Amino acid sequence: MKKYYYTILFLLAAGFLCAQPLTIEKTSVDKRLTAQLEEALAGFHGEVGVYVRNLKTNRVAAVNADTIFPTASMVKVPILCGLFNKINQGEIKFDQELVYRDSLKYDNGIVGSLKDSTKIALPKVVHLMISLSDNTGSLWLQAMAGGGATINQWLDSNGFANTRVNSRTPGRKDGQAKYGWGQTTPREMAELVAMIRNGKAISPAVSERMYRYMGMQFWDGEAISQIPPYIKTAAKSGAVNQAKSEALVIHAPHGDYVLCIATKNQQDQTWQKQNEGYVLIRKVSAIIWNHFEPKSKWKPAEGSDKFWF
Repeated sequence: MKKYYYTILFLLAAGFLCAQPLTIEKTSVDKRLTAQLEEALAGFHGEVGVYVRNLKTNRVAAVNADTIFPTASMVKVPILCGLFNKINQGEIKFDQELVYRDSLKYDNGIVGSLKDSTKIALPKVVHLMISLSDNTGSLWLQAMAGGGATINQWLDSNGFANTRVNSRTPGRKDGQAKYGWGQTTPREMAELVAMIRNGKAISPAVSERMYRYMGMQFWDGEAISQIPPYIKTAAKSGAVNQAKSEALVIHAPHGDYVLCIATKNQQDQTWQKQNEGYVLIRKVSAIIWNHFEPKSKWKPAEGSDKFWF
């Protein structure tokens, strides 16, 4: 018996025994919405996956929802969870003051533009990571959370078998080469956001605080732009040359729903409003909104295009 006990310990340490993949009980397929999505995705010049779950009815529509895609900046949601797990364990103080150093600089975002020795409160860096998607701040917080390996451990223990932080993470060199900073599936990223929405990520109080951050989005020109501005949303988007993605919860009048759309290997690598990936994200978001809210007469106001950024 002792021999088997030590064998199990070894396997756990080596990572051979992992958490079971994420599953949501008692879901059913929304066939009409699935058909609409399949039609919308047809002909896209690249690969695309979509996952939608109505949190009230548990009806699901999925197309390539278990395919692995680059997260781009959606990786900041796992980083957020890793950081708050440390805060919850008492290893990091939420209200502490941080000191920025030039050695932390990754790019010329807000945090990367600070002068050496500038003091900044941790909650402000978190806000910049989630709202403005500040990269230097995000890498700083990733390190504070214990690094990618620690964040990946949390993901694995919570059933996210395919969602991983790759950048600056030992053993993830191949993943980084293929997917960049992070990787996920539309189903897993959507369900991670849903876990936060439902108060089940780390603790109800932690989930609530993280969800408030996700509800303050600067980058609202794609999926969010197809939702009436008076409807509450919580989201995180991501974009690199060949991949565009977004995960969000929409508090629709007839019931909340969670959505994630992700692309990869796009032929269109432009950074304009009419990028094929951006167009598809907006199209899919509009289809889903109108599916769940068929009586809604709201459309983006004429002239709103001029405010895309």
